[in-house]
Amino acid sequence: MKTLISPLTRRSAPATAAAPAGAAGARLGWLDALRGIAALVVALHHFDVLRMVPFGGFVWRHFDMGVFGVMLFFLVSGYIIPASLERRGDVRAFWIGRIFRIYPAVIVAFVVAMLMLPDGDGSVALLRTDDDLVSLVANGLMLQDVLGVINGMNVTWTLTYEMVFYFFVTALFTRGLHRHSGRIALGCAVVAVVAGTALTHHIITNGLGSPRLLLLIVTPVVLLGFAGVLSRSRVLNSTGAVLLGVTGLVLVTLNTRAPSFETWMIFATMFAGTAVYRAQHGQLARRPVLLVCAGVVLAGMLVGYLYNRGEVLQYTWTSGWKAWSLSYLAAWLLFGIGYLLRERRFPKVLTWLGAVSFSVYLLHIPLLHTIAPLLGIPPMPSSVLGRLAWTAIFLGAVLGASYLMYRLVELPMQRVGRRVQKAVDRRWPRTAPSAAAPAPRTGEADGTREGAPTH
Repeated sequence: MKTLISPLTRRSAPATAAAPAGAAGARLGWLDALRGIAALVVALHHFDVLRMVPFGGFVWRHFDMGVFGVMLFFLVSGYIIPASLERRGDVRAFWIGRIFRIYPAVIVAFVVAMLMLPDGDGSVALLRTDDDLVSLVANGLMLQDVLGVINGMNVTWTLTYEMVFYFFVTALFTRGLHRHSGRIALGCAVVAVVAGTALTHHIITNGLGSPRLLLLIVTPVVLLGFAGVLSRSRVLNSTGAVLLGVTGLVLVTLNTRAPSFETWMIFATMFAGTAVYRAQHGQLARRPVLLVCAGVVLAGMLVGYLYNRGEVLQYTWTSGWKAWSLSYLAAWLLFGIGYLLRERRFPKVLTWLGAVSFSVYLLHIPLLHTIAPLLGIPPMPSSVLGRLAWTAIFLGAVLGASYLMYRLVELPMQRVGRRVQKAVDRRWPRTAPSAAAPAPRTGEADGTREGAPTH
């Protein structure tokens, strides 16, 4: 297995100026398409579309659209996020980009949801709890799901695992361990199989007796870590990144809401996506990476069979082990198909949907819970025409609102982020690169198109 973690001699890459703009877009089209499909599937899952189609009950027992959608998101993030960091070669630039990519859209989504939905609506809990300060800080850090704090919106649980993945990626990068993606993915998969449901939920929070006490410990540590990664010093970059990585590791091990097998399969999936990227670009040998991916897929299906039963279902929100395992396999199959077709151009409707996917992910439940009562739903329309009309209204509202947020919030704030990064670099020049890393092929890691459920 030595070749699994030993990078091969890199092939020479074409100069950036020599690559046609259209080629870069084509190479990213498959990622946009997958992101778009994932967002649409998650939205239709919460729309309860299976209640409206023939054999919906059978499909629900054997396939979970939510698991499929989020695991597909995590695969895309795993593939492209480390590439984005290594393309920049600087953790400060990476984090500035991430902050302006995620936080503006999330903040706007929270404001819109809180204005649209009444206090009794359970899909929005931010500032609607017994301890609003804890709710605000935990959700502001995007670590609420591993701090024992209710998610500000029910879909934002995935952002916690995305954030912890960023912690891991930056820590590995600054320590020169970022090429070990295959071994890490396999290790996380083994932990998922072995740990199963052995670790109870929120061990630290329950031991302290209050999420507030844990937050008082974690908040200054995380802020200190961010201060380090945003500094101009290479030493402070590395120290801050390691601090964030260790904090994330402790929290996901001992204080996650999700069962241990689900938590570790999320990270196994993301690092396996990274390994695929590395194999594609000659940084890892392809055959060992293929074996790693096969092992991760096998582990994902096995943990569903072994553990996704009984009381555990209330934490995974699935109907049973078949729904988990088959959905996990399906996410990998679609990712594999997209990868094999990566040099082809994808339909513009899919790449457009990928562009607005983060907004679709954030807005679809607030819009659903706003529109449905206005139309007297439930009960669900009984006629085929009525169901088609209801579906069209929902999708039209979601896609229209998502496009507006993409154009008015996401794109402008990404541009602001790039200006902030340039201004910071001018004011506080970097003392040295955070780590040496080869640049990916032109267009593969365009920072404006990265991520999942940042998506």
